[in-house]
Amino acid sequence: MAFLDIINVSKTFGKTTAVKDFNLQISKGELVSFLGPSGCGKTTTLRMVAGFEIPTEGTVVIDGEDVTNKPPNQRPVGMVFQAYALFPNMTVADNIGFGMKIAKKPQEEIDQRVDEMLDLIHMPGFGPRYPHQLSGGQQQRVALARALALRPEVLLLDEPLSALDAKIRVSLRAEIRAIQQKLAITAIYVTHDQEEALSISDRVVVMNAGYMEQVGPPFEIYNFPKTEFVAQFVGTLNGAKVEVIDPAARIVKMDGQNIQIAQNLDDTHSGDIINIAIRPERITLATEGMKTNVLDVKIDTITFLGSIVRIQVVLGEYSFFLDTFNNPYLELPKIGDIVKITFTDEAVLLPSGGKRN
Repeated sequence: MAFLDIINVSKTFGKTTAVKDFNLQISKGELVSFLGPSGCGKTTTLRMVAGFEIPTEGTVVIDGEDVTNKPPNQRPVGMVFQAYALFPNMTVADNIGFGMKIAKKPQEEIDQRVDEMLDLIHMPGFGPRYPHQLSGGQQQRVALARALALRPEVLLLDEPLSALDAKIRVSLRAEIRAIQQKLAITAIYVTHDQEEALSISDRVVVMNAGYMEQVGPPFEIYNFPKTEFVAQFVGTLNGAKVEVIDPAARIVKMDGQNIQIAQNLDDTHSGDIINIAIRPERITLATEGMKTNVLDVKIDTITFLGSIVRIQVVLGEYSFFLDTFNNPYLELPKIGDIVKITFTDEAVLLPSGGKRN
């Protein structure tokens, strides 16, 4: 049975639909990320779980209790905001213990819990400091500790790392995941950063225009996108339109060159135009070993991205990227060279089942 159940939830503001028919069951101790572009409904959904918004339709159930119409202070949730929302005139210790003070807990219990939280976020001894004396990453740790101080059953995080620089985001998201797993707390993490969602989540909910596009483990979301939006939004993708040559043999043609695909084409006919997609890391230069498909292309650009070298090739009207790991002995072709690239039939994706245009 789900610990957090979001059932047929919709939210409208006037004539605008922010969230439509949202259904999700989250197990106890699971971390689920809501991933999508700005305006897709992910924060609105989070706010309905928190109690800051009331669903126009649907139900929110936490541990068997219907909390749909309950205010935030009557729900067993803790919330971490993007902007930290720390009280600048309070010390770190007072910020962390604020919720317990409002709940009229004994001061001895508050002090003990504050010390536990400071140890949990690796900031012992920081209690007497004020927010302005902390870095952005430290402030967000304090905000996390404050949300956890009251021992909530559900932790909600609304783009908590978006205001931080890249290196701090990477280290802090790992800390958040470690703390979540240590406490075995159920969590929802809202982000527009695909790497963030894929790296820390048990499951990812990809949202678009108020709808759930796909729900699944990060590996499944990345490697087996079910819709064209998911394929395009999550990771880098090479896309093209191709002509179906032989549906039974699963052969299509692009710019006069045949491509074998693994997925069936039972709902297509010879001459149909369909969409295909291939991840850059699934394509290699043929010098690294031949695979099912081999195409002749022209080298357009070569870009060094640290550990990755991204090569852009041209085939007819389409440009494709292929990624290869960098090393000091890597031999690369020259711009303008005609080379062969290769990829397996399984590498070819059919977003939305290769929907015809």
